[in-house]
Amino acid sequence: MFSMLTLGFLIGMRHALEADHVAAVASLASGSKNIRETIFHGAVWGIGHTISLMAIGSVVVLMNSSIPAALAHWLEFAVGVMLVLLGADVIRRMIRDRIHFHFHKHASDSRAHLHAHSHRGESNHALSSHDHKHNKGLTARVLAVGIMHGLAGSAALVLLVAGTITNSVTAIFYIILFGIGSIVGMAALSAVIAVPLRYSAASMTWAHNGLQLIIGIATISLGFYTMYSLGLA
Repeated sequence: MFSMLTLGFLIGMRHALEADHVAAVASLASGSKNIRETIFHGAVWGIGHTISLMAIGSVVVLMNSSIPAALAHWLEFAVGVMLVLLGADVIRRMIRDRIHFHFHKHASDSRAHLHAHSHRGESNHALSSHDHKHNKGLTARVLAVGIMHGLAGSAALVLLVAGTITNSVTAIFYIILFGIGSIVGMAALSAVIAVPLRYSAASMTWAHNGLQLIIGIATISLGFYTMYSLGLA
């Protein structure tokens, strides 16, 4: 049993690195302001992912039932639509905000941190414009995207658990550890995404905007491919 549950944790970490998950979190991470916030949002994605896996998976396991194939299909299709919207939003923000990087401090916090700053609509580079509050709404968006991904992946996870574990309690523990693994895996990936930006911020404005464009196009492309492969062909 211990080996089985450990495997669930490791598979959960690997699951977090699937292409659609990476694309979604990368597009959302473009709105984060520093390494800690990026890692936090990666973990929040994993929490949302785990919430929906637990909500659906535990009910299905305890009822010894299954998720209808048609519902699973449309949930995966909805993920494709979501990816297209996320990618388009990245490109929209890149064009609208004219972002550049710099380090700054808040009046309430003496520690300098990386800030992706927009001067849209400003006549000059005023220091007072750097005194801002970070966007709290992004966290809710990341959580919602994680929940959506968990809903879409719940059918496959339930099939995996049903095919290998017969004890309901063990199966639920497996799902929990799978979810924890996805939280750890996505937080680690977010750290990998954030670190290069943090240490090259002084000269990365052009590269950041190019990366934004690549992330946006890649996310949109993956979203359309997901929808196409699920029945638009």
